[in-house]
Amino acid sequence: MTAPVGILLAAGRGTRFGGHKLLHPLPDGTPLGVASARALCAALDRVVAVVRADDAELAAALRAAGCETVVCSRAEEGMGASLACGVDATSDAAGWVIALADMPFIQPATIAAVTAALAQGASIAAPVLDGGRRGHPVGFAASWCEALRALSGDRGARELLHGHRDELRLVPTVDPGCVADVDSPGDLAGACARSSP
Repeated sequence: MTAPVGILLAAGRGTRFGGHKLLHPLPDGTPLGVASARALCAALDRVVAVVRADDAELAAALRAAGCETVVCSRAEEGMGASLACGVDATSDAAGWVIALADMPFIQPATIAAVTAALAQGASIAAPVLDGGRRGHPVGFAASWCEALRALSGDRGARELLHGHRDELRLVPTVDPGCVADVDSPGDLAGACARSSP
C-alpha cells in the first residue's frame, strides 16, 4: 500500500461559468484548473486528475502541472462517477485527498493538514473554516476504497460524509480558499478579491 493520493476532479463541463472554466485565467494568468492542480501537487507526492475524453487541452495542462491524468468515460454521469474513476485507478493507495478543480485558492498547507490527519489515523478528514463551515479537500482512508469506487451520479462523496459524520475529523483552518468554489464569473471575482493582500 502506498501513501495517500490526491485526486483532482476535473471532468465537469462548468456550464454555469459560460466557457471553459478550468482553462479560464486567474489574475496572474494561471488557468484556474492548473492553480488547483499545483496546490494539490505541492502537498502530495502523487496526484491523479480525472478528465473528460474530449478535453485534451486541459489534460495536457494538468500533466504539465505535475498530475497524472485518467480519462473518465462516465464523466457525463457526474462527480460521483469521476471520483469512482479516480479511486479505481489508484486502488492501492493508503487513502485519498479529493479536491475540486474549480477551487484554485486552497492553500497547500490546508491540503497537507488533511493528509496529516489521515496519516494520524482519521477515517475521514476535512478542513473547517474558523470553527464553522466545512471545506475542501476531503480525505478518505483506504478502508473507504470500495464505497468510493461504487459512487455514481452527481453528489460525489456527500452521502458518505452525511452518513458517517461520527468518523469525520475536522481540521481547523483560517484558509478561506477551502470554501471558495468557482461556479460563475461572479464567484471568481469575489474569491480573487478576498484572496488579494
